[in-house]
Amino acid sequence: MSQVSNVSAHSKRAVKPSKDHHRINWWATALVAVCSLTIFVPLYFAISVALKTPKQLTQGNGFEWPNPINWHNFVTAWQRTNFPQALMNTAFITVFAVAFTILTSSMVAYALARNMNRPFFKFVYYYLLAAMFIPFPIIMLPMVKETGILHLDNQIGLIILYTLYGLSMNIFLYTTYLKSIPMELEEAARVDGASTWRAFWQVIFPLLMPMNATVGIITCVWAWNDFMMPLVVLTDPSARTLTLAQYVFQGTYNTDYTVAFASYLMAMAPLLIVYVFSQRWVISGVVRGSVK
Repeated sequence: MSQVSNVSAHSKRAVKPSKDHHRINWWATALVAVCSLTIFVPLYFAISVALKTPKQLTQGNGFEWPNPINWHNFVTAWQRTNFPQALMNTAFITVFAVAFTILTSSMVAYALARNMNRPFFKFVYYYLLAAMFIPFPIIMLPMVKETGILHLDNQIGLIILYTLYGLSMNIFLYTTYLKSIPMELEEAARVDGASTWRAFWQVIFPLLMPMNATVGIITCVWAWNDFMMPLVVLTDPSARTLTLAQYVFQGTYNTDYTVAFASYLMAMAPLLIVYVFSQRWVISGVVRGSVK
């Protein structure tokens, strides 16, 4: 009985949680708090400016909370930017740009990663990587002329450009990730009679979910917030995006900051809502890909 009691006491001591397990890392907590200020302070400033009148904005240092609150800025921004139409245009471009980017970049990266031992594929890989070092202003004018000749100075042309210009960085990310996936998985699929196409879609592509989430987020934020490319490509005023619609607040001699900041918050809200509702699928995709 004494041995049993000793074993029981020893097991209780073994499962007793240590004090170090609940110790708070104050340095990490302080770092997170300081980093969060870089987000919350500008966000508070943007919200406070959007709720002020021009007279309230000129008084004080700009950080005071408005009293009374002016909600009419959002109504004015909604009307002056034709917000529903601009939102639909931006959403259309962003959704299809993300979809085509993930599909094309993953397939091209798979072909390059699995044939990197061949000189031609290695040359294509480094050729595409070299495109990352070319500044956009250098190719901007030829791009504008070419899209005009091909009648791609519209939303379809923007989707194609986002897909092509993101190819270099995305291939670099996909190729690096594909090298960590064992070849034995594809060999087992081919033994079962799967073709290369079927092996990619049924074996490799599900394992790319973490990288698909990364590339999708990068492309989504880029296409949603981009200003320069829609400015030089789109010729139809009815096809303008949110960033172009907000340019109406920039005057030659003055800027309507209160209405402009209200418009910025309205443009930011859909992206935040999409993230809140989609983060569960993004995180589950990352976990599912890492487990596989």
